[in-house]
Amino acid sequence: MEQNLELKEFLSSRRARLDPLDAGFDTRAGVRRVPGLRREEVAQLAGVSPDYYSRLEQGRALRPSDEVLDAVARALRLDPTERAYLFQIAQAPRQTRRRPPARVQRVRPGVRRLLESLGETVPAFVFGRRMDVLAINRLAAALLTDFEALPPRDRNMLRYTFLDESVRELYVDWETVARDNVGILRLDAGRHPDDPLLAELVGELAVKSPEFRRWWADHNVRERSHGTKRYHHPVVGDLTIDYECLPLPGDPDQTLCTYTTEAGSPSETALRLLASWTDQPHHAPAVDTPQYD
Repeated sequence: MEQNLELKEFLSSRRARLDPLDAGFDTRAGVRRVPGLRREEVAQLAGVSPDYYSRLEQGRALRPSDEVLDAVARALRLDPTERAYLFQIAQAPRQTRRRPPARVQRVRPGVRRLLESLGETVPAFVFGRRMDVLAINRLAAALLTDFEALPPRDRNMLRYTFLDESVRELYVDWETVARDNVGILRLDAGRHPDDPLLAELVGELAVKSPEFRRWWADHNVRERSHGTKRYHHPVVGDLTIDYECLPLPGDPDQTLCTYTTEAGSPSETALRLLASWTDQPHHAPAVDTPQYD
């Protein structure tokens, strides 16, 4: 997860997706050997010298100012998540850091009680670093899978999405969900470039999943926030679920996600049926996974 290389590949991928005509450049003169914009065209749009932009994209030891990064973000038409990611990877310290001791991610008892209280009607779980599932209530376990029953290293949403074949049947829009998860992991990698467990996860998935390998190379980033997912559940059939993901105060690397359905909808009926089917007590698991600062 070398930081300069990530900056180089991210900037290169962003300019490759832009249409020169949309950016106001005449494509009739000369043959273009690469897709998208040339480096000198990005430099022109950003108002910096071609040499400076080339050094920036090559990931050399620069400390670009906020003004320069803002100009580059506008030139490359980055969305807010991409812009924030650019600032992270461009302004992070360049020196090699000594790996700190492992620190364990733990979910506060109050959050666990919250999950349990929601468990009768609302599937909910807590993500940690690398999209590790740190805690889950019984209804979320019934909807997805019982992460508590998995080995600790497998309690991870990326491994679940790409390495469990049943997931492709569970998610009606599996490719969209999988791509989004890759983008979320890429954003996490920008925030924590020295995390060896993240590097191990990326390496494993790149070897075992051609889809992950291809989408990881796209360098797309995505913020985990809210949206809608469609499921084809083996027990209760089709559901359309809205999700909300909320960062936990005091725990910057933990996110609470809840799933709800529209009142009076067939999906609400199916979720209630699933809740009645899973009437055995289930407590939020004490899942502790290491993280690195």
